[in-house]
Amino acid sequence: MKKLFLYIAFVCSFSAFAQNEQLAYNYFEKGEFEKALVIYEALAKSQPGNTFYIQKIAASQQQLNQFDKAGKLLADMYDKTGQPLLLVEIGYNYQRQKDQAKADKFYKQAIDAVAQNPSNVYSVANTFEQKVLVQQAIKTYDAATAVNKSMNFDYQVALLQGQLGNMDLMIEKLLAYSYSNQQNLVVVQNQLSRFMNEEGGNETFNASLRKALLLNTQKTQDIFWNRFLSWFFVQQKEYGKAFIQEKAIFKRDPDMFFNIVNLSKMAMEENEDATAREILAFILQNTKEPELLMQAQFDLLTMDIEVAQEKDYPALKQRIDTLMAEYGVTPYSLDLQILKADFEAFHLKDTKLAVATLEKALQLQLSKYQQAEVKMKLSDVLLLDEKFNQAIIYYAQIEEDLKNDAVGHMASLKVARSSYFKGDFKWAEKQLKVLKSNASQLIANDALEIYLLIIDNTAEDSTQTALKKFAKADFKLYQNKKAEALAGFKELLASDQTKSIQDVTLLRIGKIYESQGQNDLALEQYQKIIENYKEGIYVDEALFFSAEIYNKKLQQPEKAKPLYEKVLFEHQDSIYFIEARKQFRLLRGDTNS
Repeated sequence: MKKLFLYIAFVCSFSAFAQNEQLAYNYFEKGEFEKALVIYEALAKSQPGNTFYIQKIAASQQQLNQFDKAGKLLADMYDKTGQPLLLVEIGYNYQRQKDQAKADKFYKQAIDAVAQNPSNVYSVANTFEQKVLVQQAIKTYDAATAVNKSMNFDYQVALLQGQLGNMDLMIEKLLAYSYSNQQNLVVVQNQLSRFMNEEGGNETFNASLRKALLLNTQKTQDIFWNRFLSWFFVQQKEYGKAFIQEKAIFKRDPDMFFNIVNLSKMAMEENEDATAREILAFILQNTKEPELLMQAQFDLLTMDIEVAQEKDYPALKQRIDTLMAEYGVTPYSLDLQILKADFEAFHLKDTKLAVATLEKALQLQLSKYQQAEVKMKLSDVLLLDEKFNQAIIYYAQIEEDLKNDAVGHMASLKVARSSYFKGDFKWAEKQLKVLKSNASQLIANDALEIYLLIIDNTAEDSTQTALKKFAKADFKLYQNKKAEALAGFKELLASDQTKSIQDVTLLRIGKIYESQGQNDLALEQYQKIIENYKEGIYVDEALFFSAEIYNKKLQQPEKAKPLYEKVLFEHQDSIYFIEARKQFRLLRGDTNS
């Protein structure tokens, strides 16, 4: 029992001690130095040998201009302990008093102590760094390595050189450190990525890093540098250049093949279709793994369907049927079955066949996420077939089965969108209000778009006449009936003067023309938004879509550049801001080829 009481007393006293230390820290950080000083002095009395408390007392006294007290305290502690880090503290106390000569004298003594005993390097250099005495910290690390060659402080010195603005030297040191300590490669890359993504001036840094990596690749012919260079190009989203490096790596180390597979995914996600196709063709030529072969064929098929014209449908159907015959109806080929159903419904307009494909898939032994995936596509097909209530029931099942999950949130969004298509705006608004705040960013953005559409047009037109026409045309667009959707949007534009519906209608018409390759007509719609709805919420999209047409479809970069620039300087909150910045910098020539 006595031991128990002693243990409880110890725990309580330790807890109180820790609370006091935290309280002192909080006071110091808030600038209440008198209060911090009182607590640190009390803590130092209980632990007179604790150098940290002495440092904090001195720092508090310096803030209160009590330099003589701080100097005596530090000198006394140094006499007792002989710790070189206290020489840094004494020097800094003189520096605070504008006596740089005496400060430098003590700094030199601290560095000399490291030269005599390199194990002191950590405490001395760390104290210099805390005082932002960067040059002295570098000299400390150099003094240690001059005596003990086995010590390596390239990483620490690199970051200090970065603080001094010596970026080339920082890059050189970080790369040297990463090569010598390859297990810490990710740590180095994380540091480099901070500078690569920094606003302003990062183009020069990126060019220097690229040059240094290329030089190392040529100098040593080590696969390590190809991997590093590939990482660099991925950060820059230059997937074609990353692929060149990955091919070189694969030739020497076939086990690195999955890096190429991952690269194809990244290229697809960024809509770099030409690069993605090149990578996928390489995968098909260089593997016999059934899973990789099927995935590569699936990815190529997906991209081909996205850009297909009606005349291409028979050949695409044949490709799908051939793959299905090869891989069979199993959980293993589920993605292919879902793609087949989507193609049957949205392109071949055969919803019965699509439903049969999906119902067959539901009979397989599937996980709850796989079942949700099939049910989601089945709901999409039922909605396409204007079976609103059945579609909503399936979406609601997914919503219930996967609450607080991204898939469940997507189902919730589709329930709301179905209600919107159906003309039940009040119910859709209620669901969207929750989703725009609580779902993932992507789903929240989509929810917000429909929510604002309903709110804005209900406020201007309480009868919701224009909104009903718009939703009807929007549903035709969902059904991939572009001619009917276009006619509906045009009729709305001509017959209804509800201002809040005009700009979004122009946007929809523009996107339809764009999907049909009628770029001049698309640009005409976007220009109307830019000129007539400058204060509207769709002007950033009109600017960005126009820039993309000029840049990527018409090869007129001189017209695209000012449009990207307008997004950057006038619409910083746009979801297209990051991509606009990337394209603007490419056109400006910031990224080296």
